[in-house]
Amino acid sequence: MRTPTVTDALLARRLVRDVLPPTPLWSYAALDRGAAAALFVKHENTQPTGAFKVRGGLALLASMTAEERARGIVGYSTGNHAQSLAYAAARHGAPCTIVMPERANPAKVRAVTALGAELIQHGATFDEARPYAAQLAAERGARPVSAADEPEIVAGVATAYLELFEQAPDLDTVIVPVGGGSGAAAASLVAAAVAPDCRVVAVQSAASPAAYESWRAGRLVERPNRTRVEGLATGTGFALPQALMRTGLADFLLVDDDAIALAQRSLLRDAHTLAEGAGAAALAALYTHPDAFAGQRVAVVCTGGNAQEEEIARALHLKV
Repeated sequence: MRTPTVTDALLARRLVRDVLPPTPLWSYAALDRGAAAALFVKHENTQPTGAFKVRGGLALLASMTAEERARGIVGYSTGNHAQSLAYAAARHGAPCTIVMPERANPAKVRAVTALGAELIQHGATFDEARPYAAQLAAERGARPVSAADEPEIVAGVATAYLELFEQAPDLDTVIVPVGGGSGAAAASLVAAAVAPDCRVVAVQSAASPAAYESWRAGRLVERPNRTRVEGLATGTGFALPQALMRTGLADFLLVDDDAIALAQRSLLRDAHTLAEGAGAAALAALYTHPDAFAGQRVAVVCTGGNAQEEEIARALHLKV
């Protein structure tokens, strides 16, 4: 598997910039910055699909030949990656099939079908949807699309961090949530090239720590996948993101699901921002591990805003 470079990220920016304007980076006086000296929020929740992954889908489809696009793509996802592929496939007129878990977020299910993709729900979890998608792709002669092991997707996601370091070139730390790891891998890639003094810190739910454990072990491992935060719900590490994170991360932290819900509430109340659980995980890390960010200029990436009604209600009513 080819490892993407910052040159790939720059090329991806050329491919997506006519479709996706830069997302905002804001600081909010009312938002608790914890022990940080300054806190900024990168708003990937404002993308047309409500999440950062649309960058990767557009870069991937643009890199395919017309013949490859005509054969179609098959992906698997808990939702945001699915919307990314469906959105990009619709723009390119490519057939798109998505496999999602049987109890996937209804809002994300509706979004995928509204974009014209064929939706198949299979298995209880992301990890059970994954092999079924590979089977379908083989049967149909379509291109299988990994959730994270795709150089073009990582390069597309990296465009968010090219923007971030242009918007705030003097950051000390950027905190990035991890499910499959494409976001943290992309941040590591870009920071090494254009902001080598900025630390990249990853965060994952302690209830689904496969990426964290893979990074710590230096090899891919499987772990129980029990988080209720769907965007972080993966049960195994992915090779390409792990390779980039292994050399690029300053640290990798865990937070619990209730801390993520409290961060969702803070973003909603104090930053006027609807964040899904994964989109609030970076802020949860700032609050859970204050010593790691004391006195620093920190950016947290709000990776998505596709929250279910029940998780919004849980965040609003969770007792501190």
